Amino acid sequence: MSRKARLLLVGRTRYRLPLGESLQAKFEPLTQRFDLRVLASGVDGAPGRDGVFELAGPYRPRRLDGAFYFLGLPLRTRRELRRSRPDAVLVQGAHETWFVLLGRSLSGVHTPVILDVHGDWRSSTRLYGSPARGLLNPIADRVAVSALRRADAVRTISDYTTALVRSYGVEPAAVFPAFMDLEPFLGPTLPLPTPPRALFVGVLEHYKGIDELAEAWRAVAAKVPTATLHLVGRGTRREVVERLVADLPDRTRWTEALPTEGVARALDAATVLVLPSRSEGMGRVLVEAFCRGRPVVASRVGGIVDLVRDGENGLLVLPQDPAALADALCRLLTDTALAERLAAGAKAGADDWTATPEEYAARLEALVAGLR
Repeated sequence: MSRKARLLLVGRTRYRLPLGESLQAKFEPLTQRFDLRVLASGVDGAPGRDGVFELAGPYRPRRLDGAFYFLGLPLRTRRELRRSRPDAVLVQGAHETWFVLLGRSLSGVHTPVILDVHGDWRSSTRLYGSPARGLLNPIADRVAVSALRRADAVRTISDYTTALVRSYGVEPAAVFPAFMDLEPFLGPTLPLPTPPRALFVGVLEHYKGIDELAEAWRAVAAKVPTATLHLVGRGTRREVVERLVADLPDRTRWTEALPTEGVARALDAATVLVLPSRSEGMGRVLVEAFCRGRPVVASRVGGIVDLVRDGENGLLVLPQDPAALADALCRLLTDTALAERLAAGAKAGADDWTATPEEYAARLEALVAGLR
């Protein structure tokens, strides 16, 4: 009987050990098919390692957490490559891949490195966090493209990410969606609520278009007096939401965090999900909304257009256009027949984007086998 392939998974994802039920469902098929090791980030007050995970951080001061993570990644990679001798390394992110490749060169162990592309890597310094990140654009762009071209294989998750990779002259070795724990979102669909409600779920960051949403909602609130907006998320643009709630306390509700089951309930209580992003890879919350039979009003950018078909399961608008966003929301929140038709289309197309943990692990095993 042949041994299981050894796989090292690397990323900035922050895990809490022991894993919760949802993450256990993701990793169990992986540990069944692979001798798995994971290098990632940890949280305060939780164990930093077990038989599979080795977690770093969070570092102090917190504003330098990312810098310390990246600077330490080559040495962490070097140590793990020498210790476990994996058959492949799967890295989530182009910038992370560059530092992993540096660690590989330091280790003297030529393990194939797979770059996992989930979205536009250029967004991390342009549309996320402090504006000071923009100073890193030239360096970050060169680092990402270098990693893209030096990686032994590239995996993409959608038509959008595939086209992005090809625009740099690289052909993906595999294209398949990441596993998403959609179990809490499956089941019977509830009727659309009365009165109408819009829902935003995501980080409160510049790239999510939170400023445009706040401006658009002020216009919607003036035109649709019965509609309300529920925002779920936290981030550096929280003051935008704080002002919106202060200005429209009866029309706007803000929840900083919800568990998975809470997001499912929030979707059930909503007429439409709104996602006005300036950049987006493959928005998981879109698939969750479709599973609950909820249409979407979203920007025509990135991976959103892979999922949302204008006039079939949602409405698409140009990014950074609050007036167009407000018009689309007003249209859907006041036209019950339209909302119900788009909701039916959303539910009908949900199966196109669901993948079980077993399917994900099997596809990943085939990708790794092709590199051995």
